[in-house]
Amino acid sequence: AKTAYYDTIISQWFQQQLDIEFPDIISFAGKKALDLRYGENPHQKASLYTTFSFNNSISVAKSQQIQGKELSYNNFNDSEAAFELVSEFKDDIPSCVIVKHANPCGVAQGKSLYQAYLRAFQCDTTSAFGGIVAFNKILDKETAEEVVKIFTEVIIAPAITEEAKTIIAAKKNLRLLITGGLAYTHHNDMMIKNITGGLLIQTKDTGYIKADDLKIVTKRLPSDTEIRDLLFAFKVAKHVKSNAIIYAKDCATVGIGAGQMSRLDSSRIAAKKATDMSETLGLSQNIAIGSVLASDAFFPFADGLIAAAEAGVTAIIQPGGSMRDQEVIDAANERNLAMVFTNMRHFRH
Repeated sequence: AKTAYYDTIISQWFQQQLDIEFPDIISFAGKKALDLRYGENPHQKASLYTTFSFNNSISVAKSQQIQGKELSYNNFNDSEAAFELVSEFKDDIPSCVIVKHANPCGVAQGKSLYQAYLRAFQCDTTSAFGGIVAFNKILDKETAEEVVKIFTEVIIAPAITEEAKTIIAAKKNLRLLITGGLAYTHHNDMMIKNITGGLLIQTKDTGYIKADDLKIVTKRLPSDTEIRDLLFAFKVAKHVKSNAIIYAKDCATVGIGAGQMSRLDSSRIAAKKATDMSETLGLSQNIAIGSVLASDAFFPFADGLIAAAEAGVTAIIQPGGSMRDQEVIDAANERNLAMVFTNMRHFRH
């Protein structure tokens, strides 16, 4: 096994040098880092193996655990989901991601890390309980004090102040991971999935959409504010299980519909989440009113868009490409919605 590991690294080096993505024979190897208590469920066994990387990539698997209980299989899986999404926000704007069961339940940016956390938390205060919280900036005292107010499984940050570390230390079971930076989300890693008798291998979804890539397909043009929120929401949709529908306003999610068999159901769930939180927060009007919507894939029918319009959405971003695109565009025009196509899908199964 040791010589196979060595030969695998040599093989991967040649693959990289010769720019061969999918060779006729492919090898993978890892070194055991941890024996985990169990897998997804207590009757399953699990271990964490770290893989060799030529680019010294930053990841949850290679992070430093400062404190807390041992990470479980599910903790690692959820932490990876949170860290990969927060790493999409490499700009100077403080950002926070809260994940539950591998799906984000709140994502937001703010003037400070504290504000970003509060806005992410207020997207779904129920699901945030027992979640994974990831930040893109140095975790400070004020933010740490707010995070520890509710039960949280894991906190992930590129760095932390000594004051914040002292606050979190009071919660002995709370796991704290320091990564030393953000993941390089545009590096073309290989994604591997087991199926019976084989492996499915694909390149990582490194797709990235800019304002110049958008195709406006409706009579009404989106405003600059809507474009900003549309790009934010589409970035979040990339990390939500399909079918994915994201409602966002002012660079914060206000409703997330994930993993449904019908895109209409995802749209309705996202709208209901927004309605429920509006009532919980005691708002005078539904927070979904004036929001934008992102869909990870095209609308096969106009019903999902109509449900969004009824919830108060003003602009939509979606890949386009359906046989019924014109029907969906017509429905948007009838409701004075702005809609843009990306020509890029973000399915995540």
